[in-house]
Amino acid sequence: MKYCTQCLQPDTRPNTVFTPDGLCPACDYYARLRHVDWQERFEILQDLLARYPRGSRAFDCIIGVSGGKDSTRQALWVRDKLGRKPLLACLSYPPEQVTPRGTDNISNLIEQGFDMVISAPAPQTWRRLMRESFLRFTNWAKSTELALFSSVPQLAMRYDIPLILWGENPGLQLGDLRTLGRTGYDGNNLRNMNTLAGGAMDWMLDAGLPASSLLPYRYPSPEDFDAHQLQIVYLGWFLGDWSLVNNAMYSCTNGLTIRDDGVANTGDLMGVTSLDEDWVTLNQMIKYYKFGFGRVTDYVNEEIRMGRMTRAHATALVEQYDDACAPGYIASFCDYIGLSVDAFWDQVRRNVNRNLFDVAADGTIQRKFRVGEGL
Repeated sequence: MKYCTQCLQPDTRPNTVFTPDGLCPACDYYARLRHVDWQERFEILQDLLARYPRGSRAFDCIIGVSGGKDSTRQALWVRDKLGRKPLLACLSYPPEQVTPRGTDNISNLIEQGFDMVISAPAPQTWRRLMRESFLRFTNWAKSTELALFSSVPQLAMRYDIPLILWGENPGLQLGDLRTLGRTGYDGNNLRNMNTLAGGAMDWMLDAGLPASSLLPYRYPSPEDFDAHQLQIVYLGWFLGDWSLVNNAMYSCTNGLTIRDDGVANTGDLMGVTSLDEDWVTLNQMIKYYKFGFGRVTDYVNEEIRMGRMTRAHATALVEQYDDACAPGYIASFCDYIGLSVDAFWDQVRRNVNRNLFDVAADGTIQRKFRVGEGL
């Protein structure tokens, strides 16, 4: 395990490759942004949008939204800055999972005057797949993320809207290099990200679920994209101030409700991520035990790149909070999928990355690496 020479990104992030100088892809990309002509990029965006005239359609484009900081900013910017009429697409969680703040934030977007389509996969299938995801992969979100990513292009096909606007480019801004497309804004290789890549639905069929019940989890094929002339465009590539904090501030001034449950419970330094549900906190904790980095690492890396935080301060925050997850979140998740808390921890401990962590006799999970230094 090695760290980026600038931030605290480890080389254990899936599909990442450091430069010969030891920079992670995100730091390398951020350094190159200093030379970008943002007016030129805006003109590129205008030319790109002109290729997708509305014509007889009711909408210019479609945007997937959760009501959080990124999707709120995208929706408002596309409408108010670009003068476009987007259809918003929201995948709804079951009542046991969605938070009141998530409901409030979606309501806030609707009240801003947007048209929105809300899709809700069958809750019984959702629950069963969540349990299967956790027991097979120690990743309960493997199925839900598949439905989340699939819902937008599925709706784009059904509403005959060829242009899909997405947020950040995960290849450039996070380091998942398999998602890179022909240009910095081309998102049609999003299908290659870890969640969606090869055989994403095979395990669901192996678990005995009929194919007819899995339609919400099917990401459209390249042939589907071609037949409907779908194009995903990463808006983050065009925005020089696209960032976690900036998007949050922009959205908070437009009615966004944020967290008040504290970093010690969530690992969320500013209370502005995954506002629509709380169980993602479990997945961030488990991600830490699998790959050696969690939610705090993602926060501080951006702060380091922007010069707002020293690496030493960031290291202290990662050491203290990167595995943060309130016991109440774990208990409510276990109750939902019908699993005891002890069985949850047995599953997690069996899947801890033993190259990075030791599991003591009392079950405590202990780091073998030094944050910022590696192994």
